[in-house]
Amino acid sequence: MPTLDRQDSVFVLDLGDTENRFSPDWLTAVEAALDEVERAEGARALVTTATGKFFSNGLDLDWLFAHADQHEAYVVRVHELFARVLSLPLITVAALQGHTFAAGAMLSLAHDFRVMRTDRGFWCLPEADIGIPFTHGMSALIQSRLAPQVAHEAMTTGRRYGGADAQAAAIVDRAVAEDAVLPDAVELATSMVGKAGDTLGTIKTRMYAPALATLRD
Repeated sequence: MPTLDRQDSVFVLDLGDTENRFSPDWLTAVEAALDEVERAEGARALVTTATGKFFSNGLDLDWLFAHADQHEAYVVRVHELFARVLSLPLITVAALQGHTFAAGAMLSLAHDFRVMRTDRGFWCLPEADIGIPFTHGMSALIQSRLAPQVAHEAMTTGRRYGGADAQAAAIVDRAVAEDAVLPDAVELATSMVGKAGDTLGTIKTRMYAPALATLRD
């Protein structure tokens, strides 16, 4: 399950050591961690990472198929997580140490910056291959964070981007060795802890107003 730690002014949210799918309990833990980050005062930033092979494989499809009557409420909750991270009033960095797929990839895009491992692991939006169309909110998020041609390729082909290719496409900001992913993400976040506050939150909210409105519709 997700856990929250703090290194000086940088909060480090570890999503877990499994596939880190968005189960209701997992979502509750992440939401509680974000509550703590938002309640904190002063200079601060957030790094989100995970332990093991996966950053996140996205939606918990097994739970969703078993609870079809809760589909709408579940999607609303996922959308709100994306919107919340996208508009947090502090700098956020996703440290992608492993596979980052589907809604997990979308969660990474909701962060301000991304640092990815070069030697192993893929960033991928496989929805076209698994027969699950993007919601309007998901499409808005992806298209607000990626260049049009990159978004088109990623969304329509399900291409698996390794670290170097993801950096070349500006999906991630840095591609580094495995042991440098988290330290580089923390270093990047630390350099911008002083930006936390209402002004940054307002800038993000206005910058991504169309995507936020669609996610929260």
